[in-house]
Amino acid sequence: MTYTPEMLENIKQVEATRSQRLHQTFPAMSLEERTKLLNTFHPDYIKESMREIRIGVEKGSRMPNELADVVEGRPHIGADFDLSQPEFETDVLIIGGGGAGASAALMAEEAGAKVTIVTKLRFGDANTMMAQGGIQAADRPNDSPAIHYLDVIGGGHFDNFPDLVEALVKDAPQVIAWLEQLGVMFDKTPDGTMMEEHGGGTSRKRMHSARDYSGAEIMRTLRDEVRNRPNITVIEFCPAVELVADKQGRVCGAVLMNLETERYFFTRAKVVILSTGGGGRLHYQGFPTTNHYGATADGIAMAYRLGAKLAFLDTMQYHPTGAAYPEQILGLLVTEKVRGLGAQPVNIKGEQFVYPLEPRDVEAAAFLRECKERHLGVVTPTGQHAVWLDTPMIDLLHEPGTIEKALPAMVRQYKRFNIDMTKVPILVYPTLHYQNGGIAINADCETNIPGLLVAGEASGGVHGRNRLMGNSLLDVCVFGRRAGLTAGRYYKDAKPGEPTLAHLETWKKQRDEAGISTPLRSPILLPDYSRKG
Repeated sequence: MTYTPEMLENIKQVEATRSQRLHQTFPAMSLEERTKLLNTFHPDYIKESMREIRIGVEKGSRMPNELADVVEGRPHIGADFDLSQPEFETDVLIIGGGGAGASAALMAEEAGAKVTIVTKLRFGDANTMMAQGGIQAADRPNDSPAIHYLDVIGGGHFDNFPDLVEALVKDAPQVIAWLEQLGVMFDKTPDGTMMEEHGGGTSRKRMHSARDYSGAEIMRTLRDEVRNRPNITVIEFCPAVELVADKQGRVCGAVLMNLETERYFFTRAKVVILSTGGGGRLHYQGFPTTNHYGATADGIAMAYRLGAKLAFLDTMQYHPTGAAYPEQILGLLVTEKVRGLGAQPVNIKGEQFVYPLEPRDVEAAAFLRECKERHLGVVTPTGQHAVWLDTPMIDLLHEPGTIEKALPAMVRQYKRFNIDMTKVPILVYPTLHYQNGGIAINADCETNIPGLLVAGEASGGVHGRNRLMGNSLLDVCVFGRRAGLTAGRYYKDAKPGEPTLAHLETWKKQRDEAGISTPLRSPILLPDYSRKG
């Protein structure tokens, strides 16, 4: 497969303006321009795409329709499920096997805890593995955690929880040092200096990377370290379906499900860490997604039924550059590092229409405007809208071979379809990428429910209403470590009482009173891609 004759003809117009664009700087938008653009075109601002949740502690708060359906869903088990004989017991139960769960496990184990990780799919099947561009940390003389803090707050539209942002930026340099000590191979110059690039919405170069497979490199290292710790057990293909609390309201374990046998069983723990990630596979508003197969917002549904407070679930991140062609890779991430290196978004006339490194929500909204209002986007044979990302600009701005050196995974991905992104531009369109909000936590990853900690994408507050590039890999490591340290202190004095599922009786009553009769079981665990009709 390659580009259609019509696309190849349009590429000539992109090439015709390249030399002119090479010597021009497209201005960033003013705050007023950004606000107007977001209000008009960003998916979060489409009123009918969201609704109020009808039951629970956050009754009346808004979230995407698809997520609200899952959150209000029917539990897998009833309040009479037998909790008398736990299948096994552990000090710290970690639900989710991505970067946050792995980081938490390492810290809790170092504190002396017996740790068990249960994961829905394989250990490492997570959005962490799929992150490409890099991880932020202010560790250069011209930078500081304070400057990083201002970038994060500004990118989040000044709605972030300040204590979480402070924890994120203060821990960042330590996290980079920790990851390198564990064996992460960051990009470096010949003299050993860390290479750092710009991300959208940042005022300094602080993006540490491992080519364009940074998340995979970090996850590989964390997973290997976990596997070599004697007091950490990993159980794969075993998702949680319900959290369990004692009669005093303290979390004391979870009900799990063996995906192979579909048998439910109870496991007891002194503290539970939720690191279940986001919900991109719910495909809000029909958008494609960059997320891994198991990203179905399980942790949100389970924690909310138990009474956990939520934050910012009315805002999702649509990454501006998801692959739009060929259709086999629709929605897959085209890392922001491509734009950080100099690739420019252009329309069918070869015109650059937005500064390449606006914050992600602004950049995505500009792409949508170009396609939906100005009608200057490309339409693929299947009807998918797209704009061009002029990747050959990178080698012109730097030196020949830069693209292949800095973006090897991306180059290979497109060459599978006979598209050479070093010579021709690629087609991109916004794709559902990240859950900005989640379960509300404090800086120690504690929720309003004793014994329940949350880390990573399942948590809410640190990113406000928009996450900047490189802060997700940082988030999972910073708050994964913090959750592990908190659990390592908590478990030593925790003495959970008799387990109960009484909250499911309350949930059933609330559903009945609200007239919710949907048979949807929640968490849904895996997306349904079967053909209907």
